[in-house]
Amino acid sequence: MTDLKIYYRIERIERSVGDILSRIITSLPYSARTPILTGLYMINTHKGRKGKLLGYTLIGVGAAAFGLFLLSGIYGLLSPNNENIHYIGSPDGYHAFVPHDTISYDGHTDPKGDLILDNGNVIHNAIWDGRYSDTIINNHNQIVKLNNDFVGKIDPVNNQRYVPLHDFYVIKGQVPIKQITIDGQTYYLIDANKINPANIAGFYTYKEWVNNFVAAINTPGTYAAGLPGNSPVFKWTNTTGTVAYQTMVYQDYIRGAAGGDVLIPPTGMIIPYGSIRPLGSALFNFTTPQYTYNLS
Repeated sequence: MTDLKIYYRIERIERSVGDILSRIITSLPYSARTPILTGLYMINTHKGRKGKLLGYTLIGVGAAAFGLFLLSGIYGLLSPNNENIHYIGSPDGYHAFVPHDTISYDGHTDPKGDLILDNGNVIHNAIWDGRYSDTIINNHNQIVKLNNDFVGKIDPVNNQRYVPLHDFYVIKGQVPIKQITIDGQTYYLIDANKINPANIAGFYTYKEWVNNFVAAINTPGTYAAGLPGNSPVFKWTNTTGTVAYQTMVYQDYIRGAAGGDVLIPPTGMIIPYGSIRPLGSALFNFTTPQYTYNLS
């Protein structure tokens, strides 16, 4: 219902039930206001029994919606698990935590890095706390070690030098975060225990392409595909060819890792990557691509 229609409904309600009642109704949340306004309109304009019955039903629906609204608000205020927690990012978006090092928090060690939101905004000094914290630390340490061992050496397939790769962890849906202070420094804590495990998956690619990956996975029409073992992409004498093969080299050293996949946005500029634990089922199409990338 448009704002203009709501305005006209309000005018008619004011004439029939009074100005005070209409002001109360217009202050209700949208989910409650719309059915109540429509119901009152039908009661006042439809003289038949069916019209009035439908009108009262709509008012009941609106009242129920308002009750749920109140309950959700009270729960949010009283629940100790929700203190200072804010949910950021688009509910339908993909966001990425990019670890850089670790920090001591609340008696344990957590990964610390950046949080890239679906719109490209970056939150620095982000801490991943809770589920998969140790997994992320172990994965990142492995990637750093492999970079120390391989970067600068020659890719035997395309004869180019290996480049530094970086791991990152994609979250599907909004991210629960709260601001904390450690030794006078402000940090942003990701409460991973409040994220559905199915909505978390790890990936790795060329470190300069992590932002590109996040932008691509949030672009409608982007899909993932696997490279066949004889793909000419591995022979490309550019960073794309190098990273495509390098992700497969690294998979042999990291438990649960699998390289040789590419992200294909509508622009057609592919981004080679590998997947790494955790492997949430909601991101299955990216951790286990169902398509094969063949050059036409």
